[in-house]
Amino acid sequence: MKYQWPPYFWVCFSMCVGVMGTALASPLYPLYQVQWQLPPSAITQVFVLYMAAALTSLMLLGAITTRYGFFKVLRAGVMLMSAGVLLSALAWNMQVFGLSRIIIGLASGMITTSASLGLTQLNTSGDTQRAAATTSLTIAFGFGLGPIVGGLVAQWAPFPLRSAYLPSLLLSALAIYSLFQVQLPAHLQPVPSSTSFGLRQLMPRLTFPERAALRRYGLASMGAFCAFGMFSLFASLAPSFMQSMLPWHGPAISGPSIGLILLLSAASQYAAKGFVTRKVLITGYGALALCNLLLIANVFASSAAVFLLCVLSAALGHGLCNLGGISVVNRVARADNRAGLLATYLVIGYVGTILPILGIGWLSDQVGLSRALLVFCAVFALLSTALALATWRTPVPAPAAKH
Repeated sequence: MKYQWPPYFWVCFSMCVGVMGTALASPLYPLYQVQWQLPPSAITQVFVLYMAAALTSLMLLGAITTRYGFFKVLRAGVMLMSAGVLLSALAWNMQVFGLSRIIIGLASGMITTSASLGLTQLNTSGDTQRAAATTSLTIAFGFGLGPIVGGLVAQWAPFPLRSAYLPSLLLSALAIYSLFQVQLPAHLQPVPSSTSFGLRQLMPRLTFPERAALRRYGLASMGAFCAFGMFSLFASLAPSFMQSMLPWHGPAISGPSIGLILLLSAASQYAAKGFVTRKVLITGYGALALCNLLLIANVFASSAAVFLLCVLSAALGHGLCNLGGISVVNRVARADNRAGLLATYLVIGYVGTILPILGIGWLSDQVGLSRALLVFCAVFALLSTALALATWRTPVPAPAAKH
């Protein structure tokens, strides 16, 4: 009897492997700096290239998923991801490495968009909340696993800038093979479309809520801006500034530290899913403000215990701001504008991964990494505190009257 490859499991697996490849390089950045004699701004620029490519993919390639079906786009995305990871392993200078990160960013958007849609369509229970939770946890687990595996391999394996990518390449090969073996149910096969497909269908369309909900939506979106920006600081520059904060160095320390933020972020979202959205957001902003203050203190203290508190507060703030933000989007959205509001929310979050990191990279070249970190943390601590106060002062709309 022929073995039936379960589509739901292999879509989850492919999504996890795909996002693992995107985050794997984070603990390797200091090694690239030493090998190619790079300033901190070069690392932030490469990180921004990846984020810009991922943002472009998320905004422009959604129509392709709708037209050709999630399965073909997911398969193409994993193959493109594998090509980007292989190019990263073979990179001989910064320009080639930057190109590999652009390829990985484009593939990341394809994988997350198509796999999220696929898990919803393959969920036979009809429980969309379960599919959403599976998607969130799979993404968080994959993103967290990437820097952990990459850091541990790079610490002890020979040729770390080559060997660190081998686990991802092997798992990607298994994911690609499985996606060619899986047979989708007949009702999920894409229906051929006779309509033309051009640049107009690829143009991004951002949406904003009605005026009464604009303040709540804006505060929630700024939560994504701060949360994404804070995580990007750890993912792009933590391996560099951790050298002056901790008595232990190397990818085996920085990689698990970055992965721990995402794994704990997922845990905090799961634990807080039943709490009031307003309190979740305020707590999330408070945790991000605390994280920045602790980082400022640790620039002078260089304490492992204080840095651990930084990681824990960053994870809590990242998880709660994302949970609260998505909850607000769901509450202010209607059926006809939900996708547009979510897209706009994600765009604001991704801008938070790009602009602040470019700023700290440029500033670190001018005044040094420690002083640039102090400026970054002071600005983000003030912004997070202001957002917490604004959320606390924003009235909660009364529930609709029942007729």
